[in-house]
Amino acid sequence: MATESSTAPVPVHIAAICGSMRGEKSYTRLALELALTSAANTGATVDLIDLSTFHLPLCSGPDDTDDNPQIQALKARVSAAQGILLGSPEYHNSFSGVLKNALDLMGGDEFRGKVFGLLGVAGGSAGAVNTLGHLRVVVRGVGGWSLPVQISIPNVRSAFANGKLVDKGLEERVRFLGRELVRFTRLHSMVPELEHRLVEIIDEDV
Repeated sequence: MATESSTAPVPVHIAAICGSMRGEKSYTRLALELALTSAANTGATVDLIDLSTFHLPLCSGPDDTDDNPQIQALKARVSAAQGILLGSPEYHNSFSGVLKNALDLMGGDEFRGKVFGLLGVAGGSAGAVNTLGHLRVVVRGVGGWSLPVQISIPNVRSAFANGKLVDKGLEERVRFLGRELVRFTRLHSMVPELEHRLVEIIDEDV
């Protein structure tokens, strides 16, 4: 008599890094929270890393800041995750300076071989396309993998009402991003040799 497989899903931990300094008033944070809720509903553990709660020094080189307790706390939380969600408002056609500084304070040890989801919000109708494009370049630079799906929320001040997205289709896309990040992170975790080969390629290019 055939028995149904009871294989448990691969456990994954997802960390979202919010590149906004507006705290709980941040639209970026609201969108990331929605994606993380979706990720948690698929069985992942999640961690929202709000950079507004950190007191990070400006990056001047790892030798100058490596013993900073705030940097060490940030690195520890990011290192614990197998999947990373990056979120940022768009400023001057790119992502925020606070997110860039946080990423510069870390590197391959925290990011190499991990799966990334990207989300951007913008005040204008053009959306956060440039932010997402620039983040993809950075993710490639630290040896990560960016999901094909990404989220751009235009006209962000009117996109939310009472802390929720007005457009239900856009809301579902954000939830989908959270689910896809978990799905691809699980797939990647099941085939670790892909990460090993990525590390070899990066080392060959150095």
